[in-house]
Amino acid sequence: MYIIIAGGGVVGRNLTKKLVVNHDVVVIDVEQEICERIYSQYGAISICGNATQIDVLQEARMEKCDIAVGVMQNDADNLAFSLLAKNYGVEKILVRMREPEYRSAYELAGATNIAGTMELMVEEFVNDIEQPDIRKVISIGDGKAEVSLMTIPKGAKCSGRSVSEIVNSKGFPEKCVIAGIFDQKADELIIPRGNKRIHSHNQVFLVATRENIEKAANYLKR
Repeated sequence: MYIIIAGGGVVGRNLTKKLVVNHDVVVIDVEQEICERIYSQYGAISICGNATQIDVLQEARMEKCDIAVGVMQNDADNLAFSLLAKNYGVEKILVRMREPEYRSAYELAGATNIAGTMELMVEEFVNDIEQPDIRKVISIGDGKAEVSLMTIPKGAKCSGRSVSEIVNSKGFPEKCVIAGIFDQKADELIIPRGNKRIHSHNQVFLVATRENIEKAANYLKR
């Protein structure tokens, strides 16, 4: 499929990395440096320009687009991009919604998938206050468990140790899984094996009940 992604931030880059293997991906961003980075790292076509302008969309060949994805910094730009994509006849339009007031406008603009976080915002604020090291990503199993993200602090004892060593340690909860590691320096998401080592400033994805995630986080930040 031919996919156009408007916005080369963290979300746009991660989408590009996953999709470019099996699809034709074009990324549009206003920052030349970001465009060059996307091309050099992922090999995707990148266009420096404003994705709300017709000439830029023509350069990206919007007329042949199968899926349009709007993940720019603000809703107004994503809304304009959605309207233009709809005008070009794109059947599948995915957008990232920051402000819930835009939902009905996105629907009128033809967005077929609107990703918003407001439903989780209150709970996330509470968790940030009570457990500032942990950020909930999503609930699973009707709320019985969750996927949460935490950053390994500088000087943590677990830094440099393997996943296998950590999960088999006495203080780490048995029913908690380290499902992913995001290396910020390499801008890479890793699905860890037992011998993969965790380092300070890595972000780790934990899957467990809230109680066990808090225990795991307390262990990892020591």
